[in-house]
Amino acid sequence: MSELIHRRSKSFTALIWVFVLFWIILAGFPFLWTMWGSFKVQGDFFSKADWAYAINGLRTQIETGSSFTGDGYHGAWITKSFWQAALNTMIVVVSVVIISLTLGTLGGYALARSGKKYAFYLLMLALVFRAMPHITLVSGYLLPFFEWNLWGHLPTAIIVMVAINQPFTLWMLHSFFLNIPKDLDESAMVDGCTRFQAFRRVIVPVMWPGVITTGLFSFLLAYNDFTVTATLLNNSNQTMVPKIASFLGTTQVEGNVMFAVAAVVSATAPLFILVMFFQRQIVSGLTAGAVKG
Repeated sequence: MSELIHRRSKSFTALIWVFVLFWIILAGFPFLWTMWGSFKVQGDFFSKADWAYAINGLRTQIETGSSFTGDGYHGAWITKSFWQAALNTMIVVVSVVIISLTLGTLGGYALARSGKKYAFYLLMLALVFRAMPHITLVSGYLLPFFEWNLWGHLPTAIIVMVAINQPFTLWMLHSFFLNIPKDLDESAMVDGCTRFQAFRRVIVPVMWPGVITTGLFSFLLAYNDFTVTATLLNNSNQTMVPKIASFLGTTQVEGNVMFAVAAVVSATAPLFILVMFFQRQIVSGLTAGAVKG
């Protein structure tokens, strides 16, 4: 009997690994294929005659003398100044994460410790606004921004993205704070701490994984944004996603698809590094937020 259970357990484990491997291939192949193609010329990677050109790089050899070329990266980063878009993105992302986490930790802690029923309804109302399409919220800011000549500046986009992201940040951090016993606050204050000192020295270190997890979601919102930055910023201070879209061209302006391919790979690679670096804190934070103590 035990041998039969052992065999079924091994079969189930093997089945799980098959599904995991299938998911990795399904999720990772598009990026790996795009990264491979970013070192080819457009005639190879988007060949209609034979898809094998994307592998052997026949036209790439003819045009550049090698099976691989970095022309796409040089054109995107140097010729089209993609580095400037990357710098603008970092300014926006870092600002949004810092402001969102600062306001979110203070607000989430206050709501979690208030013990009032209105805290729940306030969070639900905030999530309603977070669920609205971004363009709906952005359109409400357009008139005052134009009237006050604030359109086309990075701080303008930062303000709007913080406003969009803040309800989710507040709700998520509030959930983490609820899992921390109030006894910690009270013990710290008995030892002579003020409420803010207890929050800063005792509570925040305990919920640091939750802060990192919430910060990652805030990072992704700002990093991947198109609607806000494309609407509120101009060509001189674009962020990466609108800049990539501009590489594709329009019906009036011819684009360069290989610049876009190289830029996509450049923009995606840091996300893998970020997740791998903070994976332990992310798992710990998500687990803490899912289970109430």
